[in-house]
Amino acid sequence: MKNILISTGGSGGHVIPATILSEHLKKEFNIFMSSDDRGMKFINKNKFDIKIINVPKISKNIFLLPFQIFALLVLTFKSIFFLKKKKIEITISTGGYMSLPLCIASKLLNLKLFLFEPNMVLGRSNNLFIRYCTKVFCYSENIKNFPIKFKKNISIIPALLRKEFYSSKIINELNQEIRLLVIGGSQGAQAFNTIIQDSVLELSKKYKLKIYHQTSFDNFNNLKNFYLKNDIKSELFDFNDDILKFMSKSNLCITRAGASTLAELIFLKIAHLAIPLPSAKDNHQFENALFYQKKGCNWILSQNETNKKNLTAALINIIENKEEYLEKKNNMDIFNYQNTWNNINQKIISTINEN
Repeated sequence: MKNILISTGGSGGHVIPATILSEHLKKEFNIFMSSDDRGMKFINKNKFDIKIINVPKISKNIFLLPFQIFALLVLTFKSIFFLKKKKIEITISTGGYMSLPLCIASKLLNLKLFLFEPNMVLGRSNNLFIRYCTKVFCYSENIKNFPIKFKKNISIIPALLRKEFYSSKIINELNQEIRLLVIGGSQGAQAFNTIIQDSVLELSKKYKLKIYHQTSFDNFNNLKNFYLKNDIKSELFDFNDDILKFMSKSNLCITRAGASTLAELIFLKIAHLAIPLPSAKDNHQFENALFYQKKGCNWILSQNETNKKNLTAALINIIENKEEYLEKKNNMDIFNYQNTWNNINQKIISTINEN
């Protein structure tokens, strides 16, 4: 069997798809993985053969540039040694600056390089290697900033989902109780939490309400006290908890617009209002949400324009307008008709073997 390295790290948005790719490939190939320390908190160390490669974040400070270039060169040489030692034949990068030395090393060793781009905007790291890669796994061919002359390298696959999602049976229609899921993403989203609290309080006065709220450890007690003080039923959890457990209980969601989270919500047909992270690079979260909005699958609200009044109004509109709610769920069902584990598995493996 061929040896494949999956390079990842950083946020859950990079790491979770890397672990899913590993699950798809492990029966056909010998899989190795690399990550930085940040990414390790999203990985079960007992399930993967992992190499830790910590790449320093690229600073805009011109005086630090020589040191950063030197560090990158050192890590590239270490990556060359690692790739040769493990006899890697194929590298798959999930993007991010943490993959730079391994992508450079792979090309210097003339290894096949595959890229993974789940967002609707081409990532900067992937953009650097687009001309050198064998294929790019994407969810659409309409990726913003994707060079036209390299579009032939795109291999479109349905959105990657953890295997347990395919066996889940969820009934999440709106009923007498609004079960609202709040997803802040792997970064915790402190500002996101603050924006939502006032609207949740207003909703609790109008509807029977229960909240499932994903948040960071640092904000856990503040949110817990807020819900207790206002007598709002709630369950708090963090990014590493089983998100499927909470999605399966929910019939409405407020979420950031990471590619993996949106794919999961769409697959489970959970009505959701996306509030994209405004500081996301190249505004990729907004483009992710917009992609699904054009398919008639969700609602979008800009964080910069979000306040108690318009967020509350948007949520009430979703709850009260049952016809539109059901239309969104039907559109999600149509969108996902080809998304099966076997379909994705065959597509990824055949693309790798044919190239």
